[in-house]
Amino acid sequence: MKARMGRMATVCSIIAFLAIFLVWPLVHVAVRAVFDAHGVTLFYLKGLFTNPVHFEAAFNSFQIAFWVTVFCAFVSLPLAWLFTRRSFAGKSFLSGLLLVPMILPPFVSAVGIKMILAREGSLSILLMRLGLVNGPVDWLGGFPLPGIVSLEVLHLFPIMYMNSAAALANIDPSLEDAAANLGARPWSVFSRVTLPLAGPGLFAGMVLVFVWSFAELGTPLVFGMRRVLPVLIYDKVGEVGTNPAGYALVIFVLLISAGGFWMSKAITRRHREVATLGRMSVSRKEVRLSGWGAVVAWCAVGALLALAVMPHLSVIGLAFNRRWFMTVLPHDPTLEFFGRAVDNALTRSAMLNSLFLSLGATLLDMVIGFGIAWFCVRARFRGADLLDTLAMLPLAVPGLVIAFGYLGCFSGLFGEAPVLAGFLDPRRNPMFLLAVSYSIRRLPYMVRAAHAGLEQVSRTYEEAAANLGASPLRVIKRITVPLLAANLVAGGILCFAFSMLEVSDSLILAQVEEYYPLTKAIYTLMESLQNGMNVAAALGVWAMAFLGSALLWAAALMGRRMGQMFRA
Repeated sequence: MKARMGRMATVCSIIAFLAIFLVWPLVHVAVRAVFDAHGVTLFYLKGLFTNPVHFEAAFNSFQIAFWVTVFCAFVSLPLAWLFTRRSFAGKSFLSGLLLVPMILPPFVSAVGIKMILAREGSLSILLMRLGLVNGPVDWLGGFPLPGIVSLEVLHLFPIMYMNSAAALANIDPSLEDAAANLGARPWSVFSRVTLPLAGPGLFAGMVLVFVWSFAELGTPLVFGMRRVLPVLIYDKVGEVGTNPAGYALVIFVLLISAGGFWMSKAITRRHREVATLGRMSVSRKEVRLSGWGAVVAWCAVGALLALAVMPHLSVIGLAFNRRWFMTVLPHDPTLEFFGRAVDNALTRSAMLNSLFLSLGATLLDMVIGFGIAWFCVRARFRGADLLDTLAMLPLAVPGLVIAFGYLGCFSGLFGEAPVLAGFLDPRRNPMFLLAVSYSIRRLPYMVRAAHAGLEQVSRTYEEAAANLGASPLRVIKRITVPLLAANLVAGGILCFAFSMLEVSDSLILAQVEEYYPLTKAIYTLMESLQNGMNVAAALGVWAMAFLGSALLWAAALMGRRMGQMFRA
């Protein structure tokens, strides 16, 4: 009885945390979008369609998200088919390299890409020297949308690839073999059997990419494209509490994101049993590529990776060289900017702030994420599905929605109360809410990592310990947690690394320079003089090395289950 009461108290505590810091901000945003000083109104929601600026921003955001999703699918599906259906030398190595594009947010990559696509940037100079154009071309000013789409595709296609690969790998191979034995051609087998069965998983990946790109704030902001919904919301931060128009924009983004999320969950759940029918008893035999086939595979994947790392190389070139103007490549190498990045008071405090915030968010995620996974897998109870859904909800809620909700909920809520206002009012000190927002945003990674581990670990060890008289808490501490160590470490690494480079929450919540995290400092340096772009790039190189090592470490610990951490 005592153990049961303890479990119920833990569940209630977790639900209360999610209710206060996830559900309440969303409800607050929804209420403020339809209420003003005169009562209920739909005026501000109608403004999304009647206000030409808002309508253009919504149209541009849809365009970006649509094309990013289409091109990610175009790139990821052939890759997933290659790595799940064919075998060749170096396949595991190449598969690991596909995570490389994720090691730098497109927000930071835009720093270097601006040097390539600027009016007197590398691309214009190269075309002029080849005689293909007569003068400089203003790529960013004339064609900002293709630049944003390209950068986000190069960053997000690994997420869709992991979802696609998992969907293809989970198909019962006997279903495809049966179609082939009945005389179906390879294309017919793929289009009539493989693709429909993998469709739910592919759709889940497409939804995730669509939501991510639809709510991406940093890249359009750096590229100077103001007429997109995330940037309009960012510009409304100063009007929180006085102008409901910002809330209307936020609720529109939330509805689009949540709608796609729920649709993905419903379709995936409906088709999961059919797609995996019998796969545990039938193993797939991969086709070994010939020598020339392996060469073609290496060349194709290598070309894609070369294109994907171009933004990273441009950041490195900007960080290690003093000059990059009217030349194809940067020149005058130096390590000066790395020293300035360390000596600068702004960057030093930003690094320490990000380390502190990310560590706090990771510890919080490890406790809450493990608790949610344990209750959903080991202690099945009525309402477990609701708890799991709440834990996965941040995948459908963009960071800018949560951050905007925090500003609306907690700004001035406690008046002049020195204790509560000191750490819960984001306009005074955003550190606590930044750590909480980071943890909320990355909670699905930890839940999925712990969930995958619990499903792999037999209950026998825990039952044996309980039969010997160990209390439930002691069983978890001495048996369950040690067996899940690799999964928890992998989830913690991802939570920590992605929290270090969180963009939307940082840009919106951090309003005072003293509390700037790393990404807000990078954005501030971009707009400063005296080689601010170079110093920002140097910080980007540090972030690139950090996140890259973290992803590789997590991938080594999780193996093929890595893709589960990016699925709803």
